Amino acid sequence: MVGYGPEGDHFVTELTYNYGIGSYQLGNDFLGITVASRQAVSNARKLKWPLSEMGDGVFETKAPGGYKFYLQDCSPPQSDPVLKVTLAVSDLQKSLNYWSNLLGMKIYEKDEKEQRALLGYADNQCKLELQAIPGKVDHATGFGRIAFSCPQKELSDIEDLMKRENQKILTPLVSLDTPGKATVQVIILADPDGHEICFVGDEAFRELSKVDPEGNKLLDDVSLTSK
Repeated sequence: MVGYGPEGDHFVTELTYNYGIGSYQLGNDFLGITVASRQAVSNARKLKWPLSEMGDGVFETKAPGGYKFYLQDCSPPQSDPVLKVTLAVSDLQKSLNYWSNLLGMKIYEKDEKEQRALLGYADNQCKLELQAIPGKVDHATGFGRIAFSCPQKELSDIEDLMKRENQKILTPLVSLDTPGKATVQVIILADPDGHEICFVGDEAFRELSKVDPEGNKLLDDVSLTSK
């Protein structure tokens, strides 16, 4: 789990390595993560990492697996440098009904001409951007899921709502044991385009997501041994 701060109040990316799989086929579902970080742009230049200037101080780059990142050449906000995650949708209004009316996200911006909308649960947190594309959303084999924490007592309400609305539930509400740590409750949903969404009980999540003080060292050690 990597991010710019504690998982409790920062966007965090989960990197998963699956043994025996050499590559993934990317679809058109994930359109990128936008990060405000002058340091990230500087680091990319120093490391000679490919950057494509998009204008207005924004640079496009790709992670080794091909996932896109958009780096804004500016000072990061005090909250979280990760500004938004952009997902493709086939029908913007249908997706807005799901994410806003059902899941309760606030609509911060909506551009009918560009067929995009910006949503979120809090002003100072990473936002979700929905961008309509022509045709169907293809997840291929390189897809992931987006996760949110909420009070544990709300998880059953979410499940009941999805059942009433005949929405897809990929994993019904379940308790997952972590030996020696908290038992966390989760439910996994799918939106109209098949984007996977996980809601996690916040109380146990807080215990499981504590920052490991040795995290950076462990990551560096793995990087060195893999070279």
